[in-house]
Amino acid sequence: MTPLSSGARLVGWCGHPGAPGQGRLGVGNDLAARTTEMLALTRQYAGAKPVVPVMELIVTTVHATPGADGTYRTRIDGAVIDQWLAMARRRRALLLLNIQPGRARFIDEVRAYERWLEEPDVGVALDPEWSVQPGQVPGRVFGHTTGAELNLVGQYLSALVSRRGLPEKVAVFHQLNPGVVRQESTLRPYPGMAWVKSVDGIGSPGAKVATWKRVTATTPDFVRLGFKLFYQEDVKTGGRLMTPAEVLALHPVYVMYE
Repeated sequence: MTPLSSGARLVGWCGHPGAPGQGRLGVGNDLAARTTEMLALTRQYAGAKPVVPVMELIVTTVHATPGADGTYRTRIDGAVIDQWLAMARRRRALLLLNIQPGRARFIDEVRAYERWLEEPDVGVALDPEWSVQPGQVPGRVFGHTTGAELNLVGQYLSALVSRRGLPEKVAVFHQLNPGVVRQESTLRPYPGMAWVKSVDGIGSPGAKVATWKRVTATTPDFVRLGFKLFYQEDVKTGGRLMTPAEVLALHPVYVMYE
């Protein structure tokens, strides 16, 4: 696997099995067919940087009801992660475990998937808009996280890499507006892991570029940048999907389609 530190660009799709509303990889619950389509897309990004396909599996899913433990989230069955990891290896792709924590803590959710994070080709993707405080309900408010909370994840991944002798771990945090990650200046780099901020604005190409400029303005210099596109929402609200050429003009190292 080519790490980001070697100059690669990650391009791929996200999803949850049988849940079309959560990304293209879940459509039809046919992972082989979806990843074949995904690889055709990644080839459109071939150029100066080597392209590594990436599959982002939503493993912790937020809900509007509290559940038995009051966290407003559920975790996926481990057998599904095994299935997706096997497919990722068939496609020579990186697998990212996406976490929508509800009222749970990011670090607790990340630790819950340690068995898979001990693998050399598995990283994490964090969705702070679904991280809510006690008394808040996901979907009724925008959630948020802080640089300090993200640092706990970075420290954990760095220690795991050191302890297990693993390749660099990728840790993406998705951000659709500046308020989703607070006190970002307190975020720190850690050996053996790479931070990526994915800008997740929805709308027309012009609106998405404006969101990109606004959200990336406060990015620490050690954080790499990513960009997310939405097959349905971008077309519905903005008329069309941005082309790979338009996306590449922003120079992201991570490109995710939902």
